[in-house]
Amino acid sequence: MPMQPDMMTVNSTDQAPDQPRTGHDAEHHESPAAAGTSDEGRVLDAMQHQVAVFARRAEQTRLGGIGQARNSMDRAAYLLLNRLERNGPMGVKALASGMGIDSSTVTRQVAPLVEGGLVTRTTHPDDGRAVVLKLSPHGTARLNQVRSSRRELMAVLTDDWTEEDRETFCRLLTRFNTAMEGIHPSTETPEVPAS
Repeated sequence: MPMQPDMMTVNSTDQAPDQPRTGHDAEHHESPAAAGTSDEGRVLDAMQHQVAVFARRAEQTRLGGIGQARNSMDRAAYLLLNRLERNGPMGVKALASGMGIDSSTVTRQVAPLVEGGLVTRTTHPDDGRAVVLKLSPHGTARLNQVRSSRRELMAVLTDDWTEEDRETFCRLLTRFNTAMEGIHPSTETPEVPAS
């Protein structure tokens, strides 16, 4: 399946700092510090640059899948629905704590999900005064549709990768996300794919 040009091409400004450049491109990307940088420093420079490029492209495309479900669910909704699916019904405070965000943010993000019928509010089974949020059957169906679309996008983006490449990338990205979580702590744990 053909991809949009901006997702397939690498602009000269997106190249890692240690990649060879020629002509006009080299003038604008060569830095005096790069010449004296150690091998480790060059790798770290390349890593930080590629992470910045990834963050920008992920934001531009929203990694929202392909087909009819493409970009049909924002990141916040996707992560909230995933957590409710994995952990079952939860109160706003528990959901907020688990995701490392405040309760008012969860309340704001959940409101359109309730309005759209993806999440229902129900009473806590042990405490009739407390309200819990629960993934509805419609929410489960939409989550599966979006997840399938995003899985298809991952397949397209890594079409020429071996299964070992995919597993290695997923393992390292999970490890990277875990390390990032250590820098900015929350109780959210990156989801580890089933092996």
